[in-house]
Amino acid sequence: MTWKHPSSPVTKKFKVQRSAAKVMATVFWDAKGVILLDILPQDLAPSDFHLFGPLKRYLGGMAFETEDDLISELRNWFDNLDVDFFRVGINSLLSRWQKCIDLHGDYVEK
Repeated sequence: MTWKHPSSPVTKKFKVQRSAAKVMATVFWDAKGVILLDILPQDLAPSDFHLFGPLKRYLGGMAFETEDDLISELRNWFDNLDVDFFRVGINSLLSRWQKCIDLHGDYVEK
């Protein structure tokens, strides 16, 4: 045990476990399903309101050793989605686009 003054700096400990890396999935999709799936650095990929909420919930708590493991799990998730999932997402774009047009581009859904 080491005695220290209350104002002494706290000793920093090294992490013993590996930190999770963050990546962003870019998904091009239509009313029938996924057209292209790619993994990009976080700051280069756009987000998507319909896909990434459910995908984030699905992947919550999972850890992947390699990018290939992640891509495999993503493909599995997308392959098991019903075609109606994609159709609903595409069909809901019309009302979102119209809101954006009506508000002259000043529209962000929260």
